[in-house]
Amino acid sequence: MKRICVFCGSSPGARPEYVRAARQLGGILARRKVGLVFGGGRLGMMGQLAQAALENDGEVIGVIPRELYEKKVAFSGLADLRVVESMHERKALMAELADGFMALPGGLGTLEEIFEMMTWAQLGMHGKPCGLLNVAHYYTQLLGFLDQVLAQRFLDAAHRSMILAAEHPEELLRQFEAYRPPAADKAAWALQMEQL
Repeated sequence: MKRICVFCGSSPGARPEYVRAARQLGGILARRKVGLVFGGGRLGMMGQLAQAALENDGEVIGVIPRELYEKKVAFSGLADLRVVESMHERKALMAELADGFMALPGGLGTLEEIFEMMTWAQLGMHGKPCGLLNVAHYYTQLLGFLDQVLAQRFLDAAHRSMILAAEHPEELLRQFEAYRPPAADKAAWALQMEQL
């Protein structure tokens, strides 16, 4: 993997473990020579993630919408900060630049971004790994909900299996390296469900 896109909170969150995990991940990516693609902000976990990657001589690419850039929340001093015109453009560019997508703890933006990448994978628009870094069990209830979605037949088992999760960055990166996209067709599965 050449680059991984990481979505995470622009806040440090309520627990010190969240920022520690962001810094740990940034350092690990840099030491592995895996570039970081991130939202381009300097605040919260986002800024700590990028700072840790830079401190370890990592490649860091920030992608930020102009509206946020003009609010002076961009991470300054990046060799590669790309300013785009919309959130849609931001996600499209991040998807183009990255070979996988990971979510650290975060809020609505983080969830929306990782779920869009998961949806694109489900539709066969890309075959890149998508995963949740379940720091301090932050995503445990969400993973349980996804099992409920599977049980209620709004998601098939092959597509549920493509949502990777781990508590530690090294473990999640191992899953990314071993990942093979499921040979499942969303439309065919939906037609099959229609027959039940």
